[in-house]
Amino acid sequence: MTTTPKTSVPTRPLGATGPVVSALGLGCMGMSALYGESDRAESIATIHAALDAGVTLLDTGDFYGMGHNELLINEALRTAPAGAREQALTSVKFGALRTVEGGFTGYDGRPAAVKNFAAYSLQRLGTDHIDVYRIARVDPDVPIEETVGAIAELVEAGHVRHIGLSEVGADTLRRAAAVAPIADLQIEYSLVSRSIEEKILPTARELGIGVTAYGVLSRGLISGHFTRDRELAPGDFRGMSPRFQGENLDRNLDLVDRLRAVAEAKGATVAQTAIAWVLAQGRDIVPLVGARRRDRLAEALGALDVTLDAADLAAIEEAVPAGAAAGARYPEAQMAHLDSEH
Repeated sequence: MTTTPKTSVPTRPLGATGPVVSALGLGCMGMSALYGESDRAESIATIHAALDAGVTLLDTGDFYGMGHNELLINEALRTAPAGAREQALTSVKFGALRTVEGGFTGYDGRPAAVKNFAAYSLQRLGTDHIDVYRIARVDPDVPIEETVGAIAELVEAGHVRHIGLSEVGADTLRRAAAVAPIADLQIEYSLVSRSIEEKILPTARELGIGVTAYGVLSRGLISGHFTRDRELAPGDFRGMSPRFQGENLDRNLDLVDRLRAVAEAKGATVAQTAIAWVLAQGRDIVPLVGARRRDRLAEALGALDVTLDAADLAAIEEAVPAGAAAGARYPEAQMAHLDSEH
């Protein structure tokens, strides 16, 4: 069963200093990278459908398909109705260094690099400003104060509206916020990825920093659509993800089966219940849904009509307790790049 929203998407403030955005954002990465082949026409139609429904926040990275994703968003916005286009807000990550073959070789947070990345993104997006700009991972060789300071200069020049962060720990969050106002922290947060609840989320709330939560369906793992016998396409990131391997996958899909029972009792899908759980964690959290197709988008938007009361939340907690997931959220080499995990 897939439920579509009864009304346009409600809004939430993105932190104390950020813009007001739709309560659900659209993560566009999968339209260009890391999940195998995608359909360009369907991707653009999905962005149009999201804008038409009232989704205003489009999240991307300049390294998603080495610029492909920004060009895709440019095309989608150029061909969208003027009203929808004017309401759209872009959230852009930068800093990842890539190879021609698609590999990742590190991150560059030097001030000169920050401004270089921004210049290219503005050109690809076909706009005169980026609404929220953030380094994808902290550059270990550059103090976060210098990276954030460079974005602050872009804000002063009018090229960027708001500063964001991505996957940083509580201490880094404080250091960055001491330099300039931070609108939001983009970080993985879902029923099966809850480590931010200990220190990072309380610190963000203390500082008035919002959270844009990605991976709310754990890359499809807890969407209710992933099966044990699924064959992944070449280049699909999940082929290397610990949570999708062997016994880990079996244990995690057992959790999904338990969540399915709760969802069915609510008359909702597994995906809608998982997204609704993130929405219920606070108005300062904006889930990003990585829908690549209109039907998946419609299902995700249906989460806005799922109201979870205390009994529902307790049932979900019993079905999927904190820390129950098997396997890390990234391969070991990528976990090492996460300031949020140190």
